[in-house]
Amino acid sequence: MGWCSEVITLSLAPPPVGLFSNNNKSAVFQFQKPLLKFKFNNSTLVIHRNPPLAAQLQQPSSSSSSRDFVVVNFYHFVFIKNPQQQVAKHLSFLELEGLDINGRVYLNEQGINAQYSGPSKDAMAYVNWIKEDSRFSDILVQISPSQTGHTFPSLKLRYKPSLVQFKGGISDLSLLDPSMRALPLSPSEWRKRLEVINKNDPHSKDYTNRNNIILDVRNGYEWDIGHFRGAQRPNVDCFRSTSFGLSQEITASDPLSNVDKENANILMYCTGGIRCDVYSTILRQHGFQNLYTLKGGVSHYIKNEGAAEWIGNLFVFDSRLSLPPPVYYPQAIPEGRMTPVSRDDKFAKCYICNVEVSELRHRNCANLDCNLLFLCCRKCVKDLRGCCCLTCTTAPRLRPALIGEQRYRKWHIYRDMDLQGKGN
Repeated sequence: MGWCSEVITLSLAPPPVGLFSNNNKSAVFQFQKPLLKFKFNNSTLVIHRNPPLAAQLQQPSSSSSSRDFVVVNFYHFVFIKNPQQQVAKHLSFLELEGLDINGRVYLNEQGINAQYSGPSKDAMAYVNWIKEDSRFSDILVQISPSQTGHTFPSLKLRYKPSLVQFKGGISDLSLLDPSMRALPLSPSEWRKRLEVINKNDPHSKDYTNRNNIILDVRNGYEWDIGHFRGAQRPNVDCFRSTSFGLSQEITASDPLSNVDKENANILMYCTGGIRCDVYSTILRQHGFQNLYTLKGGVSHYIKNEGAAEWIGNLFVFDSRLSLPPPVYYPQAIPEGRMTPVSRDDKFAKCYICNVEVSELRHRNCANLDCNLLFLCCRKCVKDLRGCCCLTCTTAPRLRPALIGEQRYRKWHIYRDMDLQGKGN
């Protein structure tokens, strides 16, 4: 497959009956040298790279590979009669072509949801192969660069009952019926609507307008580093617990509280679009009539319209965490300026001291047993050794404080280590 430059032996115990077995047995392929690890389980492929522990504790540098890496995102709702068979087909293609792909690719009876990274050639070969299937020929594929190689630690390609996680599941939702989902607006249409709302509505920043509501269907920590003007911060830490407009109780934290379901215009947005499609179907079932979504989400919008009506950076669920608008739209800043500053970026505050932060990028608390995702100024990072509070600085298991854009590895890497005093 061309992934290793030296000859190594492969130990199998017991020998697998076939590479992709349809039974429930699992086969674990472990190289004697700690380079790669393959696990096949119920038509699921998980690929793990095992570098030395010291390397695992550091963020990979941009010089780790001379290849141009990209991150690919797409989803599509379409009926798949035998999704397990499709999973096996995808795995077989990746194996036969020897493609270097890491990420999450989920399939079920309602369609596909994919986010993965890889060398540009490999990443595009995979998506082009998928588009050869007429059911996926018109999918909206979004591509962004990665300066540090893979943005996902492994590949998880499998059947999943829910393409996105939501309380109670989404298998019973009418996601395959476009009329049940919100009406998608193109980036240009979305921009025009927001410009009118934010210009003509003097109360938009106070979120008191009940006729036109800009609904952020993401998590609060995503809003913290970037959002559309006029959108209220969602009081949500996980999409699966989102409940806007579903309760009879009137609360200030619910943007859809006490809204006229028949006449109010609800403009919904999220990162790539799938959460909006799912949640708009739920709102439709609860009587909301005028629902609109941003086609392709914020990433597609910025690629086409730049940062107009947008404040800050875009949170992404991979190792990059935070992307400035020029990643998608280079014209957003003058040539040569690599760290953009929004025209209104003073909304971002340090979680600890509440001062404005200069870096729109989250970090995890150094306390392994806390792991809170939070924004922090450089002074507090230094003073609290990467922790989110004074209490965490005295915790028994502290990881080393990271600087710059470094990010901690998976939790289990540190779990069995003796981290007592590591933060001192």
